Amino acid sequence: MSTVLTLAALTLREASRRRVLLALGAMTAVLLTLSAWGFSRLADEAVTTGEARLTASIVLNLVMFGYSLIAALGTAFLAGPTLAGETESGLALSVLARPIRRAQFLAGKWLGLVAFGSGFVALAGLAQCAVVYATVGYWPPDPLTGVALLAAQTTVLLTLAVLLSTVISPMASGVVAVGLFCTTWVAGVVGGLGTAVGNEAVARVGSVSRMLLPTDGLWRGAMHAFQDPTSIVEISGGAEAEAFPFLSVAPLTLGYLAWAVVWVAMVWGVAAMSFGRKDL
Repeated sequence: MSTVLTLAALTLREASRRRVLLALGAMTAVLLTLSAWGFSRLADEAVTTGEARLTASIVLNLVMFGYSLIAALGTAFLAGPTLAGETESGLALSVLARPIRRAQFLAGKWLGLVAFGSGFVALAGLAQCAVVYATVGYWPPDPLTGVALLAAQTTVLLTLAVLLSTVISPMASGVVAVGLFCTTWVAGVVGGLGTAVGNEAVARVGSVSRMLLPTDGLWRGAMHAFQDPTSIVEISGGAEAEAFPFLSVAPLTLGYLAWAVVWVAMVWGVAAMSFGRKDL
């Protein structure tokens, strides 16, 4: 266990030195600045306090999706060079020449990347909540659950990127991981439209996609934690709210959370087997 933690700490230190951290910080600063200006204008234009809260709730979900996309891009393209890059350069072979099993090496790398991605999402998400509160006076009903689910979404995508990096090139693994992330989100929007119009076949597209890759399901749970509880009633009060891509009708179930944990464990297990058979 100490070996895994040591490798995780080294991976976290290495990730903090890469230009990816600088890029993430710059994009986050830009998004925080723009959102602060936008929310301040929103507060000035709102007619009533309730209207400001409702609009801020929806726009907050939109901005949080921006952070989830930034985290997806950053962690997916960081996982490839961290694992596959070290494999191709021969650095991994020099480490594994010592009494360190490949599974320990992979676990340490994965744990360090998860700490990096989750930490970024948590800090950025809470900073955004503080910006919204300072400008509009709106504080989400359950921000800790929201940022925790965003961190879980990052973990899911990062685990997929680690698996892909054991079989394809670093750049390709990042492209495929982000492509699947975006595809699943679009499928979720399509499924929501199907639910809104009563088309079960189209609605099933979103349900199936969320099972195959839990990123969109976790994102919808995070949205529900950030949004104003009255937003669903104010907008439609019915299934039509599913058609709005930045509203979530119901909170995440414990069963789905359990599936996300099982999914991560299964994909990590496949990644460990793939890395164990990889010719270094």
